[in-house]
Amino acid sequence: MKYIVLPEGRRRLPFYLATEEFAARYLSPDDDYFFMWIVEPTVIIGRHQLLDTEVNTDYCRANGIDIVRRKSGGGCVYSDLRNVMMSYITASGADTAATFAAYTAKVAALLRSLGLDAEAGSRNDVTIGPERRKVSGGAFYRIGNRSIAHGTMLYSVDTERMAAALTPSAAKLRSKGIESVRSRVTCITRYRPDLSLDEFMARARSFMTDSDVVLTPDDLGLIAQIEEPYYTDMWLHGHDPRGSASFSKRIEGAGDFDVTITTRGGNIDSLSLKGDFFLLGDLEADLLSKLRGAPYDRESVRAALLASGTDPSKVIFGLTPDSFIDLLF
Repeated sequence: MKYIVLPEGRRRLPFYLATEEFAARYLSPDDDYFFMWIVEPTVIIGRHQLLDTEVNTDYCRANGIDIVRRKSGGGCVYSDLRNVMMSYITASGADTAATFAAYTAKVAALLRSLGLDAEAGSRNDVTIGPERRKVSGGAFYRIGNRSIAHGTMLYSVDTERMAAALTPSAAKLRSKGIESVRSRVTCITRYRPDLSLDEFMARARSFMTDSDVVLTPDDLGLIAQIEEPYYTDMWLHGHDPRGSASFSKRIEGAGDFDVTITTRGGNIDSLSLKGDFFLLGDLEADLLSKLRGAPYDRESVRAALLASGTDPSKVIFGLTPDSFIDLLF
């Protein structure tokens, strides 16, 4: 297996996803490829997941945590500077799952070579320790006749920040999309505190590969082209399945509300308010219709209200703009 030598400096996560695609499309199919990468705090959501079901988007924005949708399936994960991401590209046969299972078994063997009691699980996770906690989780997909597998390796992790980023708001959307099962996790440093991050990566590279591939300027140009679509709102939100939420809240001074929201592609498709509040205007025409099509997040809802010149207090007695936004989230 060959190691893809990445350029100096840290990039945003889509660069590394694009590098996987580049390897699958353009590098020789006669070899398998592997590389490792580290990113600033980022949430990586699976291709078929509903963003608002999986991610606390308000927390991520407030704390500078990037959000990226990948092309593989599976659950939502958090990565930061204390987590190693691993990528594997192979010209496998049609049974991608079996190919990925074999790769995961090799990752478990790598950890055993470091003195860790590692096992590959049935869903292509790797567990360590007597409590069998997850230290590595992965996902995979195909491009042509090539398989791409990638996943986390929890060298160390800020578990509080990870939990906050992956916990959606109380108004959690229900969907036909996949919801993550947040397994109990652990990290390498719990069992090998003497093993530095640099040493782990060097040992992994030596164990998994036997030669190198150095990317050329032309290669990096192709990777940049593949990378661009990952940054678009259409890619991040456009793959959201249809979602719906129903919940009740009380707003002091305004009344009790039963809220029903449906979304499509991350945008508000319909919105209904029921309750014992007092109407001062036309609820649908003067308020709810102004939000249809807006992205379902606090900043976008606030922007839609401002752009339309809508003041909720003129439609529902006692409902200020801030309390209306709180009502929806």
